Amino acid sequence: MRKAKLDKRASAVQSKRPPRDVDEYLAMVPEPARSTLNRVRAAIRAEAPSDATEVISYGIPAFKYKRVLVWFAAFRDHCSLFPTAEVIKMFKQELKGYTISKGTIQFPTDKPLPTALVRKMVRARVAQNESRKR
Repeated sequence: MRKAKLDKRASAVQSKRPPRDVDEYLAMVPEPARSTLNRVRAAIRAEAPSDATEVISYGIPAFKYKRVLVWFAAFRDHCSLFPTAEVIKMFKQELKGYTISKGTIQFPTDKPLPTALVRKMVRARVAQNESRKR
């Protein structure tokens, strides 16, 4: 497991203002990262509860259900999924081969994370959010 160096990564979205919504964010992402993020988005949407919403949080796309489930984004040389540190610990063995940090999973701009893995991580986040009291 390699540790990510996130401090020098530039966003793939170059805009003077933050995107208004997830569709606008993705429209600003160049290919092949846009297609990769669309596949990740579809995997998240398939597992998220029907009343989950898409939002822009910290300038990047996220799905929210009671609180944020996961964030995802494109950068200059990779894409990332941010499922929280707890979830990364839970799936540490399945994430071998990916660059990870405490709360981030990095993957190539032209190769999304496996759909089944994304769905399992989203299920884990939904369970966490449902078990936490506000």
